[in-house]
Amino acid sequence: MCEISQDSRIEAVLAAIHERRSIRRFTAEPVSRDAVEAILDAGRWAPSGLNNQPWRFAVVWAGDPRQEGLAGCTKYAAMVREARVLIAVLLHRPTMYDTMKDHQSAGACIQNMLLAAHALGLGAVWLGQMTNQADKALEVLGLDLAEYAFMTVIAVGHPAGPGTSQRKSLAELVLGEF
Repeated sequence: MCEISQDSRIEAVLAAIHERRSIRRFTAEPVSRDAVEAILDAGRWAPSGLNNQPWRFAVVWAGDPRQEGLAGCTKYAAMVREARVLIAVLLHRPTMYDTMKDHQSAGACIQNMLLAAHALGLGAVWLGQMTNQADKALEVLGLDLAEYAFMTVIAVGHPAGPGTSQRKSLAELVLGEF
């Protein structure tokens, strides 16, 4: 077994965090089932309060009629239609114990999934705007609002181009001295 140094691990994780971008255009190349499983597995390893792991996932492959239904739940319909796979991230209400903490853990889960997609050479985007149509999205997915809370859909595919992003300086974000 090949040992990876701590410095290499640190470098790889920080590089992934700095390099990952939201990808909003995808090629028609399919995404493998193994890649989707790796993305889901990364989400599963996110931290959660009391280790309750309240997240659940619904996977919608390109061409599934639910893809078009989800496109109707967002102003970013083109991204949904172009994606080769959509991963709906939900919270299982009976497993939840604290709304704020469970929503925070869903965010960690989603970030893990975005980083995994990046590491696999895929592009992904977190479609947060779709929460405005959460009830409709759950209906499209055939899921019960009483059992699941809709968090987001992650659109995944092979990037049709690079993503771009700018960040504020730490001086603008840190309150006080560090």
